[in-house]
Amino acid sequence: MSPLRQTLTVLLLMILLSLSSTTLAAPKADLWPFWQASNPASTATIDHAIWQGLINDYLLVAPEQTRFRYAAVRQQDKAALSRYLTRLASLDPRRYSRNEQFAYWVNLYNALTVKVILDNYPVSSITKLGGMFSFGPWDEKLITISGQKLSLNDIEHRILRPIWQDERIHYVVNCASLGCPDLLPDVMQADKLNEQLDQAARRFINSDKGVAVRGQRVRLSSIYDWYQSDFGTLAELQKHLNQYLTRPVTLTSPSYDYDWRLNELK
Repeated sequence: MSPLRQTLTVLLLMILLSLSSTTLAAPKADLWPFWQASNPASTATIDHAIWQGLINDYLLVAPEQTRFRYAAVRQQDKAALSRYLTRLASLDPRRYSRNEQFAYWVNLYNALTVKVILDNYPVSSITKLGGMFSFGPWDEKLITISGQKLSLNDIEHRILRPIWQDERIHYVVNCASLGCPDLLPDVMQADKLNEQLDQAARRFINSDKGVAVRGQRVRLSSIYDWYQSDFGTLAELQKHLNQYLTRPVTLTSPSYDYDWRLNELK
């Protein structure tokens, strides 16, 4: 290899290392005011039956991990998913109640994520998508709603987190990875949000990928490191976890880990 090529290779590796270290720093909650409006008087509901049907057919729920059968999804079901997303995009969520909005955004996020994987399958990890200098597809504009182009990061960090300010949001948005809180077997429903959020929190926190205790050592999901601003101090995080843990834990100097492998069932 020529000296020039060696130099260029080293520079490229340095850029990639720099990008990978910065992209793992979670985006801050940064409100997009356009989406803040709601209609408290609205009793209208949004139908998520197509999304529920796909989950029923292709999600396998196991004690420690739910997995999605991406390879098995039939062409007609891929078309149904596209129709579902097109219909959601045709709505203006600001015309609905807050609870209906929340269910809308979470279901939209999860359905978009599954579609991204299906459009690029087979792939070993969602982090492999998004282009040469990207760590995943989260900043790609995937859908247009009310004239606004939206990415997955927009939905999570500019709409869900800043508007609802509920740390349990992290347990119901799924990033198609084994380390992520599970894709729920039931779509989010406006009349069951608090129950579903608590169930999702309890399931994740009591799994090894959420909180793993080995003797005196505690390993937590990296979610609690990336989103410290949502979960608070170590003492506040401990209080949050112990609300759901079957065996309370004491946090002193936990380690963190995350599995980015695809949550697929082959």
